[in-house]
Amino acid sequence: MLPFSASSRLPLFVTLQKGGGLRGCIGTLSPQPLSVLRDYVHSSAFHDRRFEALKEDELKSGIDLSVSLLVAYEDVAYCLDWVVGTHGIIIKTEIDSVRYSATFLPEVATEQGWTTEETVHSLLRKAGFTGPVTADVLQAISTTRYQSSKFKLSYADYLVARS
Repeated sequence: MLPFSASSRLPLFVTLQKGGGLRGCIGTLSPQPLSVLRDYVHSSAFHDRRFEALKEDELKSGIDLSVSLLVAYEDVAYCLDWVVGTHGIIIKTEIDSVRYSATFLPEVATEQGWTTEETVHSLLRKAGFTGPVTADVLQAISTTRYQSSKFKLSYADYLVARS
């Protein structure tokens, strides 16, 4: 884990997992002061539109919270120029006058067992692109790769640390 000061401003994501599965994930690619972490934890637990709001009894059944601070951004020449398990990626493209963009954190491809190409295909779908993914589509994608400094804590560990 990289050292960060309280005054650091970084892109960040807060992820909640239950039983190894995603339970909430809210973040931003815009640098933020670390003081906003509380807001992102709250949003991840109660405002991720893909999930119902977290319930108190879920905390006791095993919620893990991860904070990912995004670092080492690099623009790359081709959308497959990154390493599964090391980099997260941001893709942006315009196809038929429609703009598409999406990101996956570094751990997503590994957790899903995807190759770089499968990850890019999945990101295009996440962004809303429904057409065929051809070599021309891949070539037209602007890609930024990044790394993450991640800290993970279970609710049980939090209770122990708090006492």
